[in-house]
Formats: sequence, structure tokens, C-alpha cells
Amino acid sequence: MNMSRREFSRLMAMAGVAGLLPGCAISGRSLDKMYDLPAWGDVRLLHMTDCHAQLNPIYFREPNVNLGFYGAKGKAPHLVGKQLLKSFEISESGPTAHALTFLDFENAAHKFGKVGGFAHLKTLVDKLRGEYGADKTLLLDGGDTWQGSGTSYWTRGKDMVEACNILGVDVMTGHWEFTYQDTEVLENIKLFKGEFLAQNVRVSEDALFDDAPAYDADTGHAFKPYTIKVLNGHRIAVIGQAFPYTPIANPKRFIPDWSFGIRDGEMQELVDEIRANEKPAAVVVLSHNGMDVDLKMASVVSGIDAILGGHTHDGVPKAIEVKNESGMTLVTNAGSNGKFLGVMDFKFANGKMSGYQYKLLPIFSNMLAADAEMQNYIDTMRSPFLEKLQEPLGIAGSLLYRRGNFNGTFDQVICDALRDVKDAQISLSPGFRWGTSVLAGDTITMEHVLDQTCITYPETYAREMSGEEIKLILEDVADNLFNSDPYYQQGGDMVRVGGLDYALDPKAGAGQRVTEMQLDDGTKIMANKTYKVAGWATVGSKAPGAPIWDVVAEYMRSQKTVDFKKLNSPKLVNVKENPGIA
Repeated sequence: MNMSRREFSRLMAMAGVAGLLPGCAISGRSLDKMYDLPAWGDVRLLHMTDCHAQLNPIYFREPNVNLGFYGAKGKAPHLVGKQLLKSFEISESGPTAHALTFLDFENAAHKFGKVGGFAHLKTLVDKLRGEYGADKTLLLDGGDTWQGSGTSYWTRGKDMVEACNILGVDVMTGHWEFTYQDTEVLENIKLFKGEFLAQNVRVSEDALFDDAPAYDADTGHAFKPYTIKVLNGHRIAVIGQAFPYTPIANPKRFIPDWSFGIRDGEMQELVDEIRANEKPAAVVVLSHNGMDVDLKMASVVSGIDAILGGHTHDGVPKAIEVKNESGMTLVTNAGSNGKFLGVMDFKFANGKMSGYQYKLLPIFSNMLAADAEMQNYIDTMRSPFLEKLQEPLGIAGSLLYRRGNFNGTFDQVICDALRDVKDAQISLSPGFRWGTSVLAGDTITMEHVLDQTCITYPETYAREMSGEEIKLILEDVADNLFNSDPYYQQGGDMVRVGGLDYALDPKAGAGQRVTEMQLDDGTKIMANKTYKVAGWATVGSKAPGAPIWDVVAEYMRSQKTVDFKKLNSPKLVNVKENPGIA
């Protein structure tokens, strides 16, 4: 559905929808005004994260399952749908609700159009910088920027490096950036005009002995740990915190000389050192920990004014205030796929932060004109790849999406493809949180498939596994997702399965969460029996099969109308009245 800008604004004014912050109603005026932020305070930080290389506007459905337990139950980010909107006092109708939730997704997507797009994002960034003052504004990128599309894979992330240079990113940290070869990572950082920060990445002693590159050979820091930016006369310290579990969640073979970790003790030492020596007005951590980890870090590390976080793709419309020994740390998370831009304004008095305002702005491409320079770059860069990207593979029989603790319909199609092409009883697919959505009736292109699958270790496999091995895999991922200690959560979702049903109790102990495993036909999975299992994205050694996108494309071409056969979603135990499920 195509809608003119004038028609869109008139419709929204009539609807009288609510703004992003409580009490920020915009009824009776054009929605263009939602991007007009009055100047407030002394310094403005703009924050984007987890765009996953989506340069053009896309559809992206938010989860209907994001469970939290123990101290996280009923708190952001573990709120979905109406519970999330109620918690933040946001109207259930209008673009804000659409951006933040899955509610009535397809109808709302047709009404409000696509989200994100770097050309539209640049228009907003330039507007906010220009109106507030470029000398008072900083643009921060939380990472997961160089991966997630066909063009980023084929250019080894360089398409996104140049896009970020045009956008004007000042500082970034990383995660999926490290899934290229270490030499490619370093090459891309040299091409990046901003600063790449990561206080928690070290070069091994053996590698240092062999003269491996390092930002500081004495401390072992692989990258610059922090920077000082002077904005409007105020010294702002920005510390980088890369994804701490990179060599566990992704192949270590690509980055063998680097070690990662949360390293909150070293973070505290660094914050204390910066406070003592740099005399900053504010200390900000640009994090890719995941929001639950950030909330815990904020409670145990003092002296941080704000943690601008990413990794778990949580669009949270308010800064969460966390108390600690120094007083309070603000924790935010700015969603994913280019859908949002976080805006944090600081006010200072007597050399320290005395107040703040935070807004999470959705990026609606219908409401923001495309920046000409950025759009020209995107079109030119994509031109050699268009024939491959635009290849039609089939028609979506229903809404195809990824995101949610246990499954997504596009995930299920991937699992169906693995079983069909590999002639397997069971299929396994990783619980990645990136991947764009396709509306029912729309043509599925090769680009859509690449948006779901494009990683640097895409090879598939098919092999015999015992029932015991399959259970161990499910239990391991479940513990990662539902461990009571956030520091043991790696931030992904449950492994997706095809041809397999099971029951899951998130609150059970390690190794005891998964029960009642059975095949689609009801046959019970036996621990000592073997089953043919297909999968992809092996973290250890390279798998022998074709890239997953070729497997999925082959399957889709044979289907014409593409839909999932059966949604293999686990039967959940002990989740009654949890506001993280709808």
C-alpha cells in the first residue's frame, strides 16, 4: 500500500496517537512534529545499535515472547505487547505502538509503512544535530553494524563502514563485526572515520610475543578502551564494551588472538581512573552486553552516568534508573534493524550531570525524506548486486518473521527447508535476533533470505545425533537464555527446531528444563537412539554442506507459495501471568 506523506500526516492527526514518552501527546498536529525535539540541557548523545547492515527501509516485527524471571520478571526489557505499552503509558494505537510491539502487525505495517533506512536515518541525525548544535552532539553506534545483509557479506562489511562515515558516526563498539577475519576487522577500523572502542578485548600474551597488532601492548588492549570528547565545553568520557561472549557465541577461529569478557572489575578500575585523571562531566559506556547484563553491571560498577546498550534488540522507550554506590546509572537500549534512534540530553551543574531527558524515536521512512547523498551511495553500492538480491523465490503465504524466545515463522521455514533438502527427521537453526519480516502476499526475494542467514559461517550439515545429544543442545541454549544470573546469559533466543516438539520449564534447574521430546508424529525421542539432524552455523569446525541461503532458496523455488508447515513451539511450563508472553 502506497500512501502520500500528506495523507499519512492527515490520518495520524485524526487518530490522535500518543508520543513516545508519557504525556507527550501529539494529537491534532502533524506527526512530522514528533521529530522536533526542543533543545534542552548542555550535551546531546544520539545512539543507534544493531542495525545489522539494513541500509534500506524494512519491516520488522517485535516479539510476542520475551520472558523474564526472578528479578527481571515484569520489568523492561521483558515486557511485550499491551504490557509494554501499559508499563510506559503509551497508547495502543498509532505508530509508537507499532514500532514497539507486534500488535496487529500486518495491518499497522500497511498503514504506517516501512521503518529504518540509512538515508532516512541520516535526515533525522542531521536535523537533530543541526538544531541542537554539531559541537554539542555525538553519534554513537553500539555495533552489529557490519553484518546482516548480502552486500555486507560480499563487501566484508565495507559497505557499512562507508555508510557510517557518511552518517557521521563518531564512536562505535562491536560484536558481529568480529565474525570477519581479524585482519579484515582491523582493515575496516582503519577505514572507519570515527573511533572503535572496546575496553574488554585483549590480545593474548603469545600473540603479543609474536608482535600481533595491539592498541597497547603493555596493557594488552586490542583496541582503544575509551575516548574523551569535548562537547559544548564539557568533557565526556565514552568507554567501549564489546560483546563479552564473542568467542563462545561465534567462531573463535576468525579471531584467535583476542580474548573477551564482561570484566566488570576492570571496568570499575577504568571508570575510577578516568574520573581521577580526566575530570569528565559524564562517563558513558557504549555497550554491546545485552540489556540484562547492562542492568547488572550498572548495579555493581559505580561512577557511570549512562550505559547506552545493544545486542538484545530491545526497544525500551525510557531510560532505566539503576541505583549503585555512586548514586544512579541510566541504562537504555535502542532496538534494532535501524528502527530507532535514542536521544539522550544531559544537563550539567558543578562539573557533573544534574539532569537528563531521554527519547526513543522510531524511524518511519514515510515521514523522513531520504538524504540525497546517502541514498545515492546506497543505490550505487548495491547496483552490482541487484540482480542477485532481487531474484524472486516465492510468495509469502503468511507473515514471515523472526524474533521471540522460541520461534518465528521465517525461522520455521528455514527449518522446513533444512529437513526437506537434507532429508532429515529434525532440523536445528540458531536463535538469531536479526532478520527482516515479509508481509503475507509479498514476494520473497533472495535479499530477504540473505537478511535471515547471511553470516560468515553459513555452511550446512546433516548427521546422526543421539536423543541425548539433542537434549544437551536444547538444555545448553535454554540455560544461556534463562540462567538466573544475567552474566551467564549470552543474549540470543532458543535454538529453533523443525520436526521436534518438547516441553520447557524456564525456571527449572540446569539440565532439567527440557522434557517430553517427540517427533512431529508423536514418536518419543529416546536418549540412546540416533536421528538424522540437519543444521547450520557451526561455531567450531567448518561444516561440509552448502551455504544455508542456497538450501533455503532451493526449497522456496520448489514451493512457489512459501509458508511454514507446522510451528514447532515448545509447550511452556511455569510462565502463567508472565508479562513477557502474549
